[in-house]
Amino acid sequence: MSSNMSSSPLSLEALRAGERNEFARFVEGYSPLVYRLGLKMLGNPQDAEDILQETFVKAFRHIHTFDGRASLSTWLYRIATNEALMVLRRKHPEMISVDQPSTEESTLDEPLEIVDWCCVPEEELLSAEGRAHLEQAVEQLSPALRLVFMLREMDGLSTRETAEALNISEEAVKTRLSRARLQLRENLSVYYSERLEGREYGAHR
Repeated sequence: MSSNMSSSPLSLEALRAGERNEFARFVEGYSPLVYRLGLKMLGNPQDAEDILQETFVKAFRHIHTFDGRASLSTWLYRIATNEALMVLRRKHPEMISVDQPSTEESTLDEPLEIVDWCCVPEEELLSAEGRAHLEQAVEQLSPALRLVFMLREMDGLSTRETAEALNISEEAVKTRLSRARLQLRENLSVYYSERLEGREYGAHR
């Protein structure tokens, strides 16, 4: 978030009054988060730019309806999420809505084959290649799981804030986050297991 916003909190009254300078600060402070959400959800910079623009256009038009029960950032995430999902539904009509229970939630207790990678060196986990693979693994999650994981783990929203942003229950947030973590762990386990096996094979040649 920008230094301007951290040193001087946004004025909701000024935003509701349509003060351009205050709205410019609002856009400056939250644009990176909205753009990242759009990019991660849609995988296309142009689509992310469109989401960014539409989100703030709608925020400007409807700021007077914001009742303050949720945080301003949660309200903005809800707009951005809805915009991203509309694009996804146009491109993938078969996609399940994020506010509907999915088979991923009903099979949460299904056992997954997890390879133990507890002994992977920390520098391996934090390497550029390791981070890149994590990014790819997140992108392979379903939209419903990806949204929850992004908002909770990457953007730091609470369970309640995430539920409000996505218009789902807190229990659904917890379930989807657990499922996302399991799928990511399974993906990364296989990846690092193969890397370690490759190293051991090379060392014994």
